[in-house]
Amino acid sequence: MNPTKLIAIVLIVAGSLGLAYGGFSYTKETTGMKLGPIELKVEEKQNVNVPVIVSGAAIALGVFLLITVGRK
Repeated sequence: MNPTKLIAIVLIVAGSLGLAYGGFSYTKETTGMKLGPIELKVEEKQNVNVPVIVSGAAIALGVFLLITVGRK
């Protein structure tokens, strides 16, 4: 498979997931306090919102790449 086709498919899938879910979240672990050998760990949940325009642009770019690679 051509690397350009693979990138195009990944862009289409990522754009579709961005439209379907609207974003993703992850957990970030930080050290809240440290007193000698004792550490207090804090887990923070971070949310990342993916704008609709970015998802749509990824899909459009993926389709464009598939069409242009297919013509060669």
